[in-house]
Amino acid sequence: MIQIFPPKGNIKTIVELPGSKSISNRLMMIRAISGLSIHFKNLSDSEDSILIAKALGQIQNKTSGTLNIHHAGTDMRFLTAYLSTREGEWIITGSDRMKQRPIAELVNALKQLGADISYLEKEGFPPLKIKGKKLSGGKVEIDASISSQFISALLLVAPKFQKGLDLVLKGKIVSMPYINMTASLLKEFGIYVSFTGNNIVVSPSAFTIFTPQFLVESDWSAASYWYGMVALSDNAEVVLKFLDKISLQADRILPGIYNSLGVNTEFIEKGVRLTRKKISDTEFRYDFTDCPDIAQTVAVTCFGLGIKANLTGLQTLKIKETDRISALKNEFEKLGAKVETTDNSIIITPGQSNIENQTSNIVTYKDHRMAMSFAPLALKFPGLKIEHPEVVEKSYPAFWDDMEEAGFDLK
Repeated sequence: MIQIFPPKGNIKTIVELPGSKSISNRLMMIRAISGLSIHFKNLSDSEDSILIAKALGQIQNKTSGTLNIHHAGTDMRFLTAYLSTREGEWIITGSDRMKQRPIAELVNALKQLGADISYLEKEGFPPLKIKGKKLSGGKVEIDASISSQFISALLLVAPKFQKGLDLVLKGKIVSMPYINMTASLLKEFGIYVSFTGNNIVVSPSAFTIFTPQFLVESDWSAASYWYGMVALSDNAEVVLKFLDKISLQADRILPGIYNSLGVNTEFIEKGVRLTRKKISDTEFRYDFTDCPDIAQTVAVTCFGLGIKANLTGLQTLKIKETDRISALKNEFEKLGAKVETTDNSIIITPGQSNIENQTSNIVTYKDHRMAMSFAPLALKFPGLKIEHPEVVEKSYPAFWDDMEEAGFDLK
């Protein structure tokens, strides 16, 4: 349990954010798949990145084994595809929640490409038994409305397919920027990728190294919590280091979103400066189909500002570390808000909220983003209590330290 009290004065701090988790995990997979000697600077120190690095280390020079990736969804998807192409017999498993997260769409696509994968428990869900081998590849269809990670997993291993990959995306594509990120990183290592309409073609080819060291940009998802703090403050100046104006990350959209929520973004040398500005809007609407990871933070910001939030494009939130739509509904209703939800949307109407009268704390549901997205709310409700603060290790291990550095009192 952690209790958060706001700074006694205005927030003024400089934050060195972790490296992008999304980019880091893709780069580590590319290094393993290609066999190239690539060195990374500012690699993410998140639990997910540490787990994928550990798993790749376990696999190296071995032909069998069991991998436990705990809560790391990206790791499960990427490693499932990778192990399917690597000679040997493998079991990949995870936490109880991971065993509830669907993977059938990826498994079915891999099987059509020649993979040998079977379910060890519930059909369509981890754990998996994988007999790795060289895959012929070819043409396959996949439902793009479930998770972009399924598509990225296929793209990452596609250069090793004998016939390459001709991937047809069906349905509404979610988290498109993450697919573009994967394609762009593959191109940086000499792989031919064509993405036209709903069709992606990857040619079978060798990876090429153009530079022995790759600088990983800082994580825009981690930046979102600081945007939330500035928005809910009376006055603040926060400098976030090593954020790129031109970025592969989906959450690079934050400056545009938070311009409507009271935060001015100034791009400076090697980062951004955030400052508070006045707003007059009483309702905020946004479609998060391309950037679902920041939906929780924006929802909390709107609640803290007393603004009605109408958030859509949330279909992937139900299969994350927790059912994030339900989790948000539970916590906001405890705080006095009226909440309406569907499978892909949430409408939050702030009510008369007084957290001091609440007997319950903010529950995090083993979800790092629940803890960090609600933390800025302490600026409106001093003494806010958040259960299981350790969950931040999954993506931003230094989060609480950075809050203390900014003047917050954590007990």
